[in-house]
Amino acid sequence: MKLGRIASPDGVAFVAIEGDPGNETAREIAEHPFGDPKFTGRTWPLSQTRLLAPILATKIIAIGKNYAAHAAEMGGEAPADPVIFLKPNTSIVGPEAPIVRPASATRVDFEGELAVVIGRPCKDVPAAKAKDVILGYTVANDVTERDQQKYDGQWTRGKGYDTFCPLGPWIVTDLDPSDVAIKTELDGQVKQSSRTSLMLHDIGEIIEWVSSVMTLLPGDVILTGTPEGIGPMVAGQRVSVTVDGIGTLSNPVVDK
Repeated sequence: MKLGRIASPDGVAFVAIEGDPGNETAREIAEHPFGDPKFTGRTWPLSQTRLLAPILATKIIAIGKNYAAHAAEMGGEAPADPVIFLKPNTSIVGPEAPIVRPASATRVDFEGELAVVIGRPCKDVPAAKAKDVILGYTVANDVTERDQQKYDGQWTRGKGYDTFCPLGPWIVTDLDPSDVAIKTELDGQVKQSSRTSLMLHDIGEIIEWVSSVMTLLPGDVILTGTPEGIGPMVAGQRVSVTVDGIGTLSNPVVDK
């Protein structure tokens, strides 16, 4: 199933997206998409709506240096355990929403990633049970002000600006994420190209590690790390992240 959030002439709603590409229908979900979604009976042609970020997370947990080649390009060793950090939920934007470079920025980088959306409250989840707590998967861009990240010595400011976590275009609930292609393009030129099978810590390990630290809630988002090839974006450019089996998340870049 594809789950999304849309703005329609009737307001904002969670929807199930059905039909062939180019001819999809958005079927309204009552209340929320968790558990066994109930439908209101209202539908819209997807083309007559605007896709929003598919979820508004309570929190965003991100994994740093989860691909060996990316750890190397950042000048460090691959970590033995997952490295976790938080992004504020105010950094979330949806497809086609602009990524806004703050006035203080000198270098703003793209980081294409596979994202996991949590489906129910959980704590201390064994890796083997991770699938039981996952709602589905979406595409993310862990936008980063690289110079501020280095200057601060920690990552909150550089990764926490408004618009620095594009998500979308929707959540896919039946994806096998173990070995899918992930690609980032800047103005149509491929900058990142890898596969999730190259993650140092797979999704089960990540959920076990994160849930040993904090309770996860429905709608929480876990960013699983970016492969090598990160680089800067400037105003006027467009960045697109594609994960096979999900789709493409595309955003223009602007200056504040």
